[in-house]
Amino acid sequence: MASVRVGVSYTEVEIMVAAIIDPTRGRVSVAASPHAEAVRRGSLGGLRVGLLGNTKRNAEQILDAVGACLQRRGAGQLVRRTKRQFAMPLPDDLVEELVRECDVVVIGVGDCGSCSASAVADGIALEAVGIPTAVVCTTEFATTSRAMAQLKGANDFPFLLTEHPISNLTAAQISARGEDLADDVANRLVTADSALTGTPA
Repeated sequence: MASVRVGVSYTEVEIMVAAIIDPTRGRVSVAASPHAEAVRRGSLGGLRVGLLGNTKRNAEQILDAVGACLQRRGAGQLVRRTKRQFAMPLPDDLVEELVRECDVVVIGVGDCGSCSASAVADGIALEAVGIPTAVVCTTEFATTSRAMAQLKGANDFPFLLTEHPISNLTAAQISARGEDLADDVANRLVTADSALTGTPA
């Protein structure tokens, strides 16, 4: 199943859910606008792609599959990092490392309430410090993902959805899932009109 770019339609219930599950409440990691959008380059060519996994089963394997597809589209080095506490904010030192070592970052896979909300919050935070970010969550947790974006003041923050669940996927299914996600991830990381060709916009 292809990934889906999500629009923004929020309800009071969604916002209340986010208020309950927000793992970043009360913490300020970066002094930047929470809804700032990082500047995109016109091509994947040579870009260092961060793959930020969250310890959930098959999450890092799916990110690896996406990364391989991005490299076939011209991306450069894959920088693999893991967020050990999936429901907590990104540690400041990890943010600094991603900024230093990556040009773009793919985050995933949010396949539970707290980790999907946290993935969206992390994506918003990285965008605010200038790193184009693609956040991947599963369809089951679209509501919490949307609600977190609303809570962070980024109502139109575009995250991507992949079919739930991911924990029981076979190796072949993981590879196919990566292929399904790759085009939308590429379009999220660079200017959409050049993402698939790898040519400057």
